[in-house]
Formats: sequence, structure tokens, C-alpha cells
Amino acid sequence: MEPKALLWLRYVSIFVILSAVFQTASAVTHYTIPEEMNEGSVVANLASDLGLDLKSLSKRKMRLDVVASKKYLDVNKDTGELYILERIDRENLCTSKSATTCVLKVDATLENPIRMFNIELEIMDINDNEPRFRRDTMHLDISEATAIGERFSLTNAVDPDTGSNSVKTYYLSESDHFSIAIQTGRDGSKFADLILKKSLDREEQASHNLILTAVDGGVPARSGTASIIVRVLDTNDNAPQFDKDSYTINLTENSPTGSLVVKLNATDKDEGTNSDIFYSFSLYTSEKTQQTFSLNPNNGEIRVKEMINYEDFRIYDMEIIATDKAANSLSGKCKVKILITDMNDNHPEISIKSFTSPVKEDVPVNSVIAVVSVSDKDSGENGQVNIHISDDLPFALKESSDNYYELLISEPLDREKVAEYDITITVTDRGNPPLSDNETITLELLDVNDNVPQFPQTFYTIPVMENNAPGASLSSLTAIDPDLHENQYLVYFIIEKEIVNTSMSMLFSINPENGNLYALKTFDYEIEKEFLFHIEARDSGVPPLSSNVTVHIIIMDQNDNTPLIVSPWRAHGSEVKEKIPRSTDKGTLIAKVIAIDSDSVHNSRITYQFLQNTDATLFSLDQYNGEIRTMRMFSYRDSRDQRLVVIAKDNGEPALSATVTIKLSTVETALKTYTEVPLEYDIFSDLNLYLVIGLGSVSFLLLITILVTIVLKCQKAKPSKAAPPCRNSVISERNSTIADSTLVSNDAYWYSLFLAETRKGKLVVRQPVPKGARYIVSSLPRSTGVTETSDSAASTLQYSK
Repeated sequence: MEPKALLWLRYVSIFVILSAVFQTASAVTHYTIPEEMNEGSVVANLASDLGLDLKSLSKRKMRLDVVASKKYLDVNKDTGELYILERIDRENLCTSKSATTCVLKVDATLENPIRMFNIELEIMDINDNEPRFRRDTMHLDISEATAIGERFSLTNAVDPDTGSNSVKTYYLSESDHFSIAIQTGRDGSKFADLILKKSLDREEQASHNLILTAVDGGVPARSGTASIIVRVLDTNDNAPQFDKDSYTINLTENSPTGSLVVKLNATDKDEGTNSDIFYSFSLYTSEKTQQTFSLNPNNGEIRVKEMINYEDFRIYDMEIIATDKAANSLSGKCKVKILITDMNDNHPEISIKSFTSPVKEDVPVNSVIAVVSVSDKDSGENGQVNIHISDDLPFALKESSDNYYELLISEPLDREKVAEYDITITVTDRGNPPLSDNETITLELLDVNDNVPQFPQTFYTIPVMENNAPGASLSSLTAIDPDLHENQYLVYFIIEKEIVNTSMSMLFSINPENGNLYALKTFDYEIEKEFLFHIEARDSGVPPLSSNVTVHIIIMDQNDNTPLIVSPWRAHGSEVKEKIPRSTDKGTLIAKVIAIDSDSVHNSRITYQFLQNTDATLFSLDQYNGEIRTMRMFSYRDSRDQRLVVIAKDNGEPALSATVTIKLSTVETALKTYTEVPLEYDIFSDLNLYLVIGLGSVSFLLLITILVTIVLKCQKAKPSKAAPPCRNSVISERNSTIADSTLVSNDAYWYSLFLAETRKGKLVVRQPVPKGARYIVSSLPRSTGVTETSDSAASTLQYSK
């Protein structure tokens, strides 16, 4: 436990230090700066003003505490300068408008030992705000009867700045009717009143648009504007006025009751109820006039109230008053004179004296078909008449004597266009307004046989599916004859034509009454593909008329022919046997299956598939050209005999197919060498060109097949021991797009034939066979190296002298 004297000494030291701190903090340093100073601007040097050592500012950790929402100031510890950290907006810092000064308080604190300094910055106002009105647009309603000098309060403008920078005065845009007076409030704010300096007239100008400008006292001065829209309210200061002071109306006698005589119009420049008008007769209008005519009080229409007779009254005078509906109503008046004119009130009359109907449609032009008389009881121009018929009709009127007229045929008639005519004869007098009468007669036309039967088409194309049933309906060929009765009764028949000593009527028949066409036999597309003949339609008129139409029958193909395998050739379904060396390379062409179909192009498209394959990994089959190739080389595990069953399927629905069985035997012996001479070849662009050629050349292909069969039977293949020296097939070009398939023997320096095989497949004979020469045709693969082949009779054709 320390002695009491030591504790007392410590307490005294702490008190002395605190007293020094409080004494230092009690002194206030005051600065005055304008608002909106740029960031980084120096306010003062605190080190010199507070008597501080510059070197100790950083060491003693001098800091500033700003009594505000933002840290507007900071001190440079190296120079001791107090500078602006963020722009100071006096209006945001001191929001109270009543405060005369705006002070920002800052505390500066140092440590070791602790010292605190109070700093006050008085923020001086600058003119950085323009005056603003609380409302951008002010609306005032002022009566046009308002006295000159009347005042109207306006919304004042507000300026956030203070002192001389606040609102100083107001200006009004140029106006003949208004001015402003400026007043000062108790707090020094400025107000403006609008003063009427000239009387208003709503009928001259219904509204006034003014601009009020508030200007502050800053340098330079700032301003703000507001719109003043003054709407002038109406008073009843205008009497109704008619368009004219007097009206003269001509009205014919016997005008219908309720017909409009005249519509008077009065206008009032006022608005609202002050401009609403009602009409009435004045006391100067006679009772007879008011009984004869009615006046609509709302719209000023004068209408006929009862029948008017020219012989009773010829002139009617009236006075009309227009009164507005204001409380202190005003009125105007006008005079109306109605003059009654005589009218043409007797209608002309028309009478049909004679009329002939019906008549034949081929009646001659200028034939008279009727006699007409006309009359009118009126006199003068009202009794003179004009008679006419429609210009669109093929008739004319010809005057034969006074008030008598003949009705003539002016153009040829055609019953098929117009079967009867309604002829309206109109007679009109020359009165004002003219009166008229009309009479309608109906002329009926009798038919004559003057129209040829017409088919809707001049050429008919009728598709017929082959294998049709005899007697099947093919189409209905109906002609139209616009005549009537027996003139339109038609009979149909086929115009005879022989095709290969066969009459057309033996192939087709037509119903003579309705034109239905029938097939009399079953057609085969592969034999008969089309027929062309004529059908005639004849009416029963006297004399009869007829016309004919061309009919094109197209036989449509059905898939009724099974594909025929022409290569490799085999007799009566026997297997095709081939011998191939076991050293055959990958990709070597082993055999090529070719099938033809005599159906149409679509149905005859052939695709090839394996139906049975001894080893699926050993052989591949091209589905489009039927080429069978090795997929790999033979191995010792592979069987010596391979059996392949290929199906050729057409594109019909349902599809038809044929199969061929190829039995391959592998041999170890070397084969004789043939030299392949590459020749030029044809390249065909259509995938199915071989099939198209087969369809177009069936007879030619059959001839080739017979020829090949005869050659194979007449000549047998020689054994391999007796064969000429070894022939090797050499493919001259790698990856060729065709398989050149011509083999030339060693004992002849010529070539005769080659088979250009593509996916489309085609046999091309380039040169004639030399007389007495022997040649061999083999199907060779499109391979990339030397290939050996066998002398198999199934894949090789041998010809001898």
C-alpha cells in the first residue's frame, strides 16, 4: 500500500493536465468562407493560427471532428493547412431560412498530451439558386364584367438563397389588360398581385396567357418563371342576331304537310345559357299565317302545317323573334315573306294499244312489237310530254303520228343472254317540277337452235391405273348447250379411230346420254401407255349442231413386275459358283448383281441387300449398284466355301423382289495374269440411269441375255492347267470413280470391250470386236493394287474364233 502523500501527488498531476486541456479547448478559432468552394481549397493554416509545431502534428495524431452529416474539412499534417474535402452547400447545411448565419463547427484534437481546439467556420451565401414558383402554372377565372383596378393574388416565388440573393422583384410579360404590383412581407419576402388595367371582352378574347418572372438580387441575377392563364367568364352582353334581316321564300302550292320551308338561324356571341336561343312568332304575324305554318322554337325551322292552295293565298308575311335564355334576356328579330307559286299537278298518261309477245329470238331488226299513245291534261309546257325507254335495251321508239309511237327492235336479240325483257316506257311532261308516268311490258323470247354444245375444256387428260377392271368408269365428259328443250338435248359418241387394227370403240365406250366414259378392257402399262381420241357432243335441234373434245388417256403404272436378275447369269434358279484366291485384297470386287424391272421409273428402282451371308465381316454389298466386295483379307479361320444370298427389291408398294445365290470357293493356286488397259469411260449423272435404259431397251436387253446364254452353252471354260500364261488384272488408277473391266489377253495387242461400272452401272462398247479374235470380259473391282481373278464361268464370258 502506497503512502497517502504519493496518491495525493498523482491526483494533483491529473487535475493540472485536465485543466490545461479544458483551458485550451475553451478558445474558439473563427473563419469565414463562401459556400461551394472547390475541393482541395485551403481555408487557413491551423498550425500557425493555433501555435502548433508542424513536426509534431503527425506524431501527435492530429484529427478533425466535423459536427455535420458529412466530413467537409480535413487537415494536412505536413503543412498544417485546413482544406476543403467536399463541396459545402449552405442551403443543405443550414436548412433553417430564419437563421441569419450558417456556422460549421469543427473540433481539432491532438494526443501526447491531449489538446482540443474549437473551430467555427461561418459559411457565407452565394447566389447559386434561382427563384422557383410553387406552381408552374396559375389559373385565374375573371368575369368580363370585372371593374378596372381589381387585384388578384398570385403565388409567390421562393429562393433558397438569403439576403440580397433572395427574390427581389417580379416582372409580367407584355399585356394590354393586366399589370402587377409588388408587395413586401413581414419576413422580407416579395409578393405580386395581378391588376386589371383594361376591361375584358370574352367575345374578343376568351383567355389570356401571361408569363410572370421572379428575379433575385444576386450578381449575376437569377430568375424563374411561371405561366398565368386567365379565363374570361361570360356575361350576357350580346343580343341574338339572324343571318339576314329579311327572307323571301318561293313555295309551290300543294307542298306536303311537314315539308321544310326555311330554317332560320340566329347566333349569340355569348356562351352557355347566355347563348341558348328560342324562336317565336311576333304579335305582327297573322293568325292565318300561324295556322298554315309552324315554327320550331328550338331550331328555327318553318314547316308547312296544312295544305297550301295558290288560289287562296299567294303571299304570307311573318316576323320571327330570337330570344336568349339568360336571366336578363336579350332578343333579335327578322321578317319572312313566303311567295306561293303555281305547280304542275296533272300527270301525263300512257296507253299500250297493241303488243306482240312472245317472239322468236331471231326476229329481224326494226320489227314493230308494240304501239303506244300518250296524253297530258295540263296546258302549255306542263302539257307537253317526252317519251323514252332505257338506253340499255335493244329497242327504240319511233313517232308514227301525233302522240302515237311504235316500239321497234333496234338490235339482234339473243335468248341465251336475256330470256325476257321488262320494257318500261316512261312519259314525262315539261312542267316544273316535271311529272311522269310509266308502263312496263314484258317481252318473252322463243328459242332457236343457234348455239353449239360446249365442253368446259378443250383437252382432257385422264389417268387410268393399269390392271383396271373392264367396264370401269374413267371420267364424265359433259358438254353444255344454252339452248332450250330439244335444242339442248345432247348425244355423246366416240369418233372412230383405229390403233393397230383395233377400233377405239373396242377399247372405250361412252354413255350417249350423260357422257360417262368407260374402259372396255384391262390395260397393261408395259404394253399400252397412252391413247388419244376425240369425243363428239351433238344436240337434237334442226339442223343439229355439234362440237368435239380431245381425250388423252394415260395408263398409270402399278408395281406388277418382279425384278429380273440378269447378272450374274444362272440357269433355272441354280446357284452361281465363283472361285476366288484366298489372297484377295480388302476391297476387291467379287461379284456384281444386276437386276432390271420393266415397271415405271419409280417402281423399277432396285436396291440390293444380303438375305444370307456366311460371314458378315467378310463381304459388303452396295445397296445401289449391287457390287459385292471383300471387307478384309481371308484368314486361315475362314471357311473355304462362302454362301451369299442377295435380294434385289424394287421401289413399288408393296415391293417385289428376286434373289440370287452366289457360292464362293477359295483356292490357293495362282491365277493367270491379265493386263487391264484403262480406257476412256462415260460418266452418268443419274443414279438410276441403268434402270431407265433397261426400261427403254427391254428388247435389246433380252437379245443380249439370249446371246450370252447361247455363248455360255456353246463354249466351256478351259482348265487352269491348259490356260494361257498367267494373266494379271492391273488397276491403273487408284480410287477411280468407275471400275474399268476390260481384260486383254497376252496373245493379242488390242482390246474390244469394257464394262464401265459406276453406282448407276452401264455396259459401254467402245470398239468393234476384231474378226476371229478371242476375248474375255470380267467384272473387276475398283481396287488400288494388283488383283488376281479366276476363270469362273459364272463371272467370265469367253469368246473364241
